[in-house]
Amino acid sequence: MQTGNRSSALALALVVLIAPPAHATGGGIGPHEIVEAVRGYIQQIAQEPKPKPQAIQAAGPEGPSVDLSDLTQSERVERAVRHAVPATPNAETRLTVPNGQVRLGDFTIGSDQVINGHLLVLQGDANVYGRLLGNLVTLNGDVVVYPGGVVQGDILALNGQVLSRGGEIAGEASELTAPPPAPAGVHRGAISPAARVGLGLAGVFGVFLTALALGFGLVLFARPNLEIVSDTVTHSFGRAFMTGLVGQILVLPTFGMLVVGLILSVAGILLLPFAVAVYALLVLLGVVGGFLAVAHAIGETWTRRRMAKGAMLGSPNSYRYLGVGLAGLFALWFAWALFGWVPVAGALMRAAAVLVTWLLATVGFGAALLSRAGIREHFAGRLIPPEALT
Repeated sequence: MQTGNRSSALALALVVLIAPPAHATGGGIGPHEIVEAVRGYIQQIAQEPKPKPQAIQAAGPEGPSVDLSDLTQSERVERAVRHAVPATPNAETRLTVPNGQVRLGDFTIGSDQVINGHLLVLQGDANVYGRLLGNLVTLNGDVVVYPGGVVQGDILALNGQVLSRGGEIAGEASELTAPPPAPAGVHRGAISPAARVGLGLAGVFGVFLTALALGFGLVLFARPNLEIVSDTVTHSFGRAFMTGLVGQILVLPTFGMLVVGLILSVAGILLLPFAVAVYALLVLLGVVGGFLAVAHAIGETWTRRRMAKGAMLGSPNSYRYLGVGLAGLFALWFAWALFGWVPVAGALMRAAAVLVTWLLATVGFGAALLSRAGIREHFAGRLIPPEALT
């Protein structure tokens, strides 16, 4: 059944795409219909197969029940529906809605139909052509009110949308993204401190490995530029911080001036997407590259001080500098991952980690701007050219 739906949707999308535009033939299908057809086809592929439309029988006096008489508190209704409905509702599901009914799968109220009471639709869309004298709630489905359709009460779509195609909604229409129902025997609760520590350590370690890989790639392909930016951080720290701070303030105004300047000409409009992508890439490279240069400077300073004290650290190189510097920069984040579950200390440690990271990233960004990404050495403290030292 699902294969047939996908095939028909694909055929419809192809017909729409090859049909002549409306402005060319006087009829046909316009861009809006093309977008809607493609969107519907993608949704049919992405969504799970919907159950067969059928009625859900009422549960006994001791069975689950959901009251839909008041939808003003949408979160309360969502919790009630989530606890009463199993993870995968089917024909064997039993659920009671006082003064109402429950439907499984897509449900349509015909133009000549009048339904008294509330309506709950599970795992399907509710298409309203007639009249519903009550409230309407859908779980994992949309509500579509077509011309001539009337909903006298309120509408709540859980994991869906409320669409009015010319119909009348007397009450309030709201949408709520609800989590999927929990499987039987599984209770949702607060995450334990051990689980939070594990998740935090995994996240921080993943970011650390990513930064380390980017840094090693930068050393491999652009080590001279990285070293110049790193020296700029070491010898012009205050100047680099002020430059980075001003640069952060001027990022958006500069982008706006770039866009305005390009749209004033026909050639500029054509180059606008390319220019926007290049600008965003340059800003990202400046921030990430500058942060890695700060790590390189910290690692180099620490390594040289240890060697000055007589420590045997092997061959000092940029790879070692980056590894040591990044370990130092991520020390606060690892500490937060270990003790972030502590109520007050965790928040303070996170604030300190964010502040230190922003400060050093600002310094690195400013150093990258001052040295023109490692092309200029004026602020790197290299008063004597490297060639003169050989």
